[in-house]
Amino acid sequence: MGLLCGCGSQSAGTDDIATTSGTPVVLNEVAHSIFYAPMYVAIEEGYFAEEGIDLTLVTGFGADKTMTALLTDEADIGFMGSESTIYTYSEGASDYAVNFAQLTQRAGNFLVAREPIDNFEWDMLIGKNVLGGRAGGMPEMVFEYILKKNGIDPATDVMIDQSIDFGSTAAAFSGGQGDFSIEFEPHATSLEAKGDGYVVASLGEDSGYVPYTAFSAKKSYIENNPAVIQAFTNALQKGMDYVQTHSPEEIAKVISPQFAETDLDTITTIVDRYASQDTWKSDLIFTEESFTLLQNILEEAGELEERVPYADLVNTEFATEAAK
Repeated sequence: MGLLCGCGSQSAGTDDIATTSGTPVVLNEVAHSIFYAPMYVAIEEGYFAEEGIDLTLVTGFGADKTMTALLTDEADIGFMGSESTIYTYSEGASDYAVNFAQLTQRAGNFLVAREPIDNFEWDMLIGKNVLGGRAGGMPEMVFEYILKKNGIDPATDVMIDQSIDFGSTAAAFSGGQGDFSIEFEPHATSLEAKGDGYVVASLGEDSGYVPYTAFSAKKSYIENNPAVIQAFTNALQKGMDYVQTHSPEEIAKVISPQFAETDLDTITTIVDRYASQDTWKSDLIFTEESFTLLQNILEEAGELEERVPYADLVNTEFATEAAK
């Protein structure tokens, strides 16, 4: 599913930033989720247009697909888990992706059980079958990170099913697979509404602050289009400011056109769930501390052989300026 905002599919040049129609920018997002509310606020409130950006939003359905679109110039900017930029850099790409704005600071998924559990403890998963995520992806790595924090070995103590495609686990869980499932919204709330599952834990709360998703662009694109990146980041910051100063009801109403298939009450419930766990940063600055934590998680998951330099993969110049 993709949403078209304005038009344009070519890489933009800085000279066009002030034109009437705006600079065309193609943004490829990893998924279309209420989890990313500040970005949709920026779209619906016209912040990108105010900054001279004519935005085309495309949904990649997976970080691997979003990164491929970015590296092959099908997209100008990618929005995904920043672990993907580390993988690409480690593989030796010369024109690698650089993170310039962090959006979420907590995991956005939840643990769903078949029955309500009032006082859930993570050791209740020992010996159970859990529908998990793709190996090397943030949802799965954060889940395993939490298990290890609680003295549980993901490889031996829990049976994690990683065979189901992203977005299909809720249907599989409804169909009887697994004792527990790791779900994003709106699937977690949908399972509750149908009586097929019950949210018993928030991975975002139990993992702590984690640099879960960020915006990135190829190093060459940032070097050649700094005004575009700054304008894009300014628009995002306005969206971040909005969610920090408005109620879940107000946020839900603004972003509802992005989720026409979901009723307003459900959107509000999900926004409130994310807001209450401090999901969104007040600024877009991707700190070195957060980057170090990300690499810690990757190492613990066995997905990182050698650490990569923060200075190469993160540019805070645009986020710092936008936050002023």
